[in-house]
Amino acid sequence: MTEVLSAPLVVEFPFTRSLGPVQSAFLTGLREQTVLGVRTGDGRVLVPPVEYDPVTSAELRELVEVGAAGTVTTWAWNPDPSRNQPLTTPFAWVLVRLDGADTAILHALDANGPDAVRTGMRVRIRWAGERVGAITDIACFEPDDGTEPEESAATPHTGEFADPVTGIVAPARLDYVYSPGRAQSRYLAALEDSKMIGERCPSCRKVYIPPRGACPTCGVATEEQVEVGPGGTVTTFCIVNIKARGLDIEVPYVYAHIALDGADLALHGRIGGIRYDQVRMGMRVEPVWSDGGGFPDHYRPTGEPDAGYDTYKEMV
Repeated sequence: MTEVLSAPLVVEFPFTRSLGPVQSAFLTGLREQTVLGVRTGDGRVLVPPVEYDPVTSAELRELVEVGAAGTVTTWAWNPDPSRNQPLTTPFAWVLVRLDGADTAILHALDANGPDAVRTGMRVRIRWAGERVGAITDIACFEPDDGTEPEESAATPHTGEFADPVTGIVAPARLDYVYSPGRAQSRYLAALEDSKMIGERCPSCRKVYIPPRGACPTCGVATEEQVEVGPGGTVTTFCIVNIKARGLDIEVPYVYAHIALDGADLALHGRIGGIRYDQVRMGMRVEPVWSDGGGFPDHYRPTGEPDAGYDTYKEMV
């Protein structure tokens, strides 16, 4: 019986976005140790500010300054901070309504323990030593029990900051453990021996690779393993002209859908050993296994005559 595999996986990319006038002012203000909100038509002050009223959808542009201290409206203790969270020691996630604001901002509170946190407690901003115009310019909140709330800390903001922040790059990252299941575990185990293993549907008799444990057409479980390939036919392809970070492949190069012999579903792979402009539909190819084994590094032409369109048209 094949062991069901699992492995840690990371999906990570930088997300770049431009800022409108409201968000630009808010982040620039944080860089200058000033917290800005926006006033709605009915007089409420929203912090963080938004560009459109969440109730009426009216455009909002009236910026106001609010206090750097506020009141905790609710909280949750975080005993085990994870990567890239605001603090490396246990802390509380808090919603803080800053003086002069009508909404609360989410951030971290540096506290000695859950017994030191309560709804209604007074806190103040601890500013980061180096500020760049990002929410991380607020390093965290800290207790400020000696401060009384002000009746109204919101004052019109009429000035303009020099060198405003116009865009941000926010890293997005997802860490998780992936288990491919029984069918794909057997498929991956076969790759270690340079074999391609699919599974046959007991109803429609089609062979799918990589196997999913169930037929995508009939919905019934699949058990019968079938070795396919290793040769196959290019059914369609695209030319890649953008060099991906961390991928040591010269552009342009070709990624193709390849119908392996004996399979009823095309998988994709890179075509090598031939110029990108010589790749064509119907071309016969074979895998070139990576030096470490476990998967084909790319596919190359076999030199066989091209396959006729009728032999692969159902998989284009």
